[in-house]
Amino acid sequence: MALMSALLSALLWPALGLASFTLYCAVCLTRNYLIARRIGLPIRVIPIDHTNPFWMMVDRKVLSFVKKLPGFLGDNDFTRFNFRAWEMYDRLRPHREMGDAFIIVTPQRIWFYLADPEALMECFRRRLDFPRCTELTEILNVFGTNLSTVEGQQWKTQRKIIATCFNEQNSEIVWSESVSLARDMLAYWSKKPSVSSSADDLRTLSLHVLSGAGFGKSFKFEGHDERPNTSVSANYKSSLQTILENCVLILALGPGFLTKARPWLPSTWKLARLADTCAAFQRYMTDQYEEEKKRTEADDAQEAKKTGRAANKTLMSSLVRASQAEAATSTGTGTGGLSESEIYGNMFMLNFAGHDTTAHTFTFAIYFLAANPDVQDWISEEARAVLGGNDWDYATSFPRLKRCLAVMYETLRLYTIVPVSKWVGENQTGGGVSLEVAGKTIVLPPKTMFIPSYAAVQTDPKYWGPDALVWRPSRWIVTQEGGGRPPAAGEEELITIRKGTFLGWSEGARDCPGKKFSQVEFVATVATLLRDWRVDPAPLHAGESPEDARKRVLDLIEHDSAPVLLLQMLHPERAPLTWRKR
Repeated sequence: MALMSALLSALLWPALGLASFTLYCAVCLTRNYLIARRIGLPIRVIPIDHTNPFWMMVDRKVLSFVKKLPGFLGDNDFTRFNFRAWEMYDRLRPHREMGDAFIIVTPQRIWFYLADPEALMECFRRRLDFPRCTELTEILNVFGTNLSTVEGQQWKTQRKIIATCFNEQNSEIVWSESVSLARDMLAYWSKKPSVSSSADDLRTLSLHVLSGAGFGKSFKFEGHDERPNTSVSANYKSSLQTILENCVLILALGPGFLTKARPWLPSTWKLARLADTCAAFQRYMTDQYEEEKKRTEADDAQEAKKTGRAANKTLMSSLVRASQAEAATSTGTGTGGLSESEIYGNMFMLNFAGHDTTAHTFTFAIYFLAANPDVQDWISEEARAVLGGNDWDYATSFPRLKRCLAVMYETLRLYTIVPVSKWVGENQTGGGVSLEVAGKTIVLPPKTMFIPSYAAVQTDPKYWGPDALVWRPSRWIVTQEGGGRPPAAGEEELITIRKGTFLGWSEGARDCPGKKFSQVEFVATVATLLRDWRVDPAPLHAGESPEDARKRVLDLIEHDSAPVLLLQMLHPERAPLTWRKR
């Protein structure tokens, strides 16, 4: 009898807990729906918030099963809107159905989606009314607060300091590191009959550019099959990569969990290894920070006198010096420079923002290029015109490589790696924030999430033409009108786009501070790779034609891309590439 009672209790309490949680979610969903109705926009309702950390780990597996159910059970708002990056798949479709703005209601939040360019720019300008939701970005507080996770005066101080780090001296380092590493990577690729490690190798290049421009530590490129696990670069790469790949898990557990729980975790557990990896990466940053503190302005001046080189302008050196300068000039104001933990936090944020984002953009771009040989010829023409005399000087070459930059813009237009979200501040008075959308004034209540509909506005035929879903970098280049001769390769200019129709690096005061860094890295790499070489999909079987292989690559991009933490190609290794000399 006692055993039966224990078994019933063991079954009853979890069931009661699940029933209570379900009832709580239903109440919250009803409450949010009633609030959302007052906004006066079209509404869609889904039962689970797509940013719920635990749902994020299982959403695709669950939905892939549900979609197989017949009829409405498998095709409804739940399967359509209830997973991360659903916007990339639907693109303009929901706005065609519901207008420039609509609402999605979940138990946790009210989500406001907007695809009106003028209203979007208004939201970006009103930074205090629409701040970044730090609840979603606090995952980046792994090593300390940073520019992505603070607001108010802290944000102003950190933004001011970090803005000084991205200067022309640093861009020169990015350029030279990118060219050198791209040449080494090309030499590695060209020796192989086919390359299935493109994505991994591009991540290595991106990481090493960051290591050189960020920490002043240059490493020779090591291909996927060449890299020993004991090398310094592999340790740095593996530690940072392990952290990035497990950010969803860190979010689910809380940023401080691993540090506090590590002493009690068995060494064989994944969480213990993740905690050790975080500690190893922090030690790397600490070593670099301590080295930088030992350098003085006098030392830099002496080095410049001896070698003819300017003072070290890596991100770490600039961050430390700018922080020290800010602290010296703000004595008594209560602002000061950055603390040691804030420097670590921002260095990790810059690694995170500059590594995976650029690496994934590279991967998308290389595969698009492999499927479009005519665009490769177009890029090669420009690279030869600008760099034909082996003039690889950053100041004279980078501004002229507009076609290479257009490849980056076009790739981000179709596959924005990091869509930025904002929200209506929770401390808003007067019941919310008013906004005019398409001639109608609406009021958004506090804590409403604001999502710029990147995938919609960046593929709207009204702004991008009838081929808006086609990858065509030439759309970014000004064409000569009026019968005049078009400008030669290397002398062209980019088009002036309508504000609010392209948000690849966000907009407003909180746009990406590393925009120029990523552009220089991308342009230098693409120009190096394609000036004298071409890339093609390797045929999977003897009977596959080049046209069929290119179509297969485009299908892989379209149907096998999804967010892990950021948007990426999930299995690029399924389409090996070949490189051959022109």
